[in-house]
Amino acid sequence: MNRVSQLLTSKQNRNEQDYGNDRNEKILTISMHTSVLKAAQTMNEHHVGSLVVTNHNEMIGIISERDILTRIVTAERDPGATMVGEIMTREVISCDPSTQLDEVRRVMREQRIRHIPVIDQGALVGMISIGDLNAASNADLSIEVKAMREYITNG
Repeated sequence: MNRVSQLLTSKQNRNEQDYGNDRNEKILTISMHTSVLKAAQTMNEHHVGSLVVTNHNEMIGIISERDILTRIVTAERDPGATMVGEIMTREVISCDPSTQLDEVRRVMREQRIRHIPVIDQGALVGMISIGDLNAASNADLSIEVKAMREYITNG
């Protein structure tokens, strides 16, 4: 697996295997006018580390656990009184489905980010996390190890 499109398909297939056809890869969004407290509750409820911030269905930012920690908790701000739009990351780094996974991993490492939205022809189509990249690498390595074991065993 070497492209974002393949990773998104793999995530969907894993979800179907684990949860049946009723579970689709859901892209969680939140309004810039929502409280940071509600954003944190939504992330916690869905077990995700970030939400895409929208205004009139247009992506205008991203809010992550790190944003909340550095801009709310350590600054001792009230998360119930602070709106997502006040603390979100506005310059969102994104990729498209044809992006190589190695490139996504490099960008995450260099920019010190853990989530990258996937945009296809202007539409938000997915979210890639560092966990997704690690799972893909593990799957690829498992296949390689199995092939090597078969080669060693069977010649």
